Amino acid sequence: MDTLVATAPAGVPAALRKLYFTRFAFAAVWAALLFAVGGTLSPLSATLLVVYPLFDVAAAVVDIRSARADDGPVRGLYLNVVLSTLAAVGLAVAATSGVPAVLRVWGAWAVTAGAVQLIVGALRRRLGGQWPMIVSGGISTLAGASFVAQAGKGGAAVSGLAGYAFFGGVLFLVSALRLGRAGRSV
Repeated sequence: MDTLVATAPAGVPAALRKLYFTRFAFAAVWAALLFAVGGTLSPLSATLLVVYPLFDVAAAVVDIRSARADDGPVRGLYLNVVLSTLAAVGLAVAATSGVPAVLRVWGAWAVTAGAVQLIVGALRRRLGGQWPMIVSGGISTLAGASFVAQAGKGGAAVSGLAGYAFFGGVLFLVSALRLGRAGRSV
């Protein structure tokens, strides 16, 4: 399964780097918007909540296309598309039930998508710049469990998701910068 990382053409790390910079920018803007609308559910915050996993679907599709350039392993990326699509649908439904339902859906998504991110990062480790993705995947699984736990407590708010998304974006930025450094050393 390491064929992608062992024989990746020069364009794969460059494509990942660009994708990771884009993901950072999106996460930063999204987090700022969610934080600005507050911790309660409104039509705007519900829309933002659904848009985030849809963006993840689009990013995974771009990632699949660049990985396919070398016939590399993309199964985990396909799984991410499915998980994020289900999360978007689940969040749309959960938003009609309240913040606890949203946190449960988001948490389940964070756990499963984080595990996928960790595995994909581990498979790509020789590309360089993947340790932040591995760490991000691990943190995502823990944060997801935390969101599910928060759902059962009084005063649950969606604003905590902004910090989660921003931190994940920062890890994409670090990975993009490390990919650039790895590309210069080759």
